[in-house]
Amino acid sequence: MTQITNFSRREFLKVTGATTMGSIVAPLDCLVKLSDELESVPTRPFGDTGQNVSILSLGGSLHLPLLQIAFKWGITYWDTAHSYMGGNSEKRIGKYFLQFPEDRKKIFLVTKSHAWTLKGMTRELNQSLERMKTDYIDLFFVHGVSRISELDEDKKAWAEKSKAEGKIRLFGFSTHTNMEACMMEASKLGWIDGIMMSYNYRLMHTDRMKRAVDACVKSGIGLTAMKAQGGGSLKTDTEAELKLAGRFLKKGYTDAQAKLKAVWENPNIASICSEMPNRKILMANVYAALNRNQLSTQDMNLLYQYAHETGSGYCMGCAHICESTVQGKVPISDIMRYLMYWRSYEDRNRAVESFNKIPKEIRVKMANMDYSQAEQICPQQMPIDKLISEAIKEFS
Repeated sequence: MTQITNFSRREFLKVTGATTMGSIVAPLDCLVKLSDELESVPTRPFGDTGQNVSILSLGGSLHLPLLQIAFKWGITYWDTAHSYMGGNSEKRIGKYFLQFPEDRKKIFLVTKSHAWTLKGMTRELNQSLERMKTDYIDLFFVHGVSRISELDEDKKAWAEKSKAEGKIRLFGFSTHTNMEACMMEASKLGWIDGIMMSYNYRLMHTDRMKRAVDACVKSGIGLTAMKAQGGGSLKTDTEAELKLAGRFLKKGYTDAQAKLKAVWENPNIASICSEMPNRKILMANVYAALNRNQLSTQDMNLLYQYAHETGSGYCMGCAHICESTVQGKVPISDIMRYLMYWRSYEDRNRAVESFNKIPKEIRVKMANMDYSQAEQICPQQMPIDKLISEAIKEFS
């Protein structure tokens, strides 16, 4: 490693063929091999639902050419949302199904609703069905649950009615904040079929997450990992990062691909939802899914060490801890996520759009708030005050 320690992180990743969104392309010979062999991405059971899903899920802002490539390689778990691209993500799936109607039965189709009223959920579900030119959604998520109390008996009745009408087959939620608590409580409800949560090499080792995953598995809930690269709010440039990248390149895959493989090491994670906006990232992630070499104990320890050394730049989503210390409804955990969209994913538009959805009165107040207590009790020891100031400056 002495030959590359003088490189900056950005220079090193440029040399090794980096792309945006936290993924790195596979070597050219690997891409050629994928094109020639067309081996399908493996599948896993989705909890006790009776469904098998591809271990790699195509998520985010979907485009028609990528849908065709993804289907060819067996990525048949497609994840979108009513709001993505102003509805165009769903519309592009609809165009695909109009062109290839026979493929619909092979796709595990997931969409999400930001609407919190029953009327709003019904409206968005019906619009999603129309946009995607389908009669049913395989899994319908309430998007962004932070407390399980948000899923009340009325929503249970709505889910059961929608299933009876044949509009959805499964029901669940996604969660970015207080994930472990949401998962634990969901495992007790008896009517949640699937959960999508942040899960990566940083989070998977915590006792809280281990207990939450185990509880969901016992309840038969299917689990999908998102934010699997573990990108943070701070850009890092450390010796540990260079060592990490160098070690995995010697083994034939990148550190980004290794981070995906670390998640797949847990057989209880049915799929990883990854935003793959171009062919190179898609192929790199497919190669990681097809690579049968397991990570060694030393590999996992190296990832764990890197997570520890860069922990102050990564928000664990435990919003109930830090946000209880400040006046007003400052969404600290969400703001850390918006910084991650920009600094780790290089998706400034998404970061700015999300940040400016925070009510104006809160955005005005939070610039002058005292975050010292929040910093003191933050398990990651994040520089919260500094990061919020940077977010205000960068996104306002």
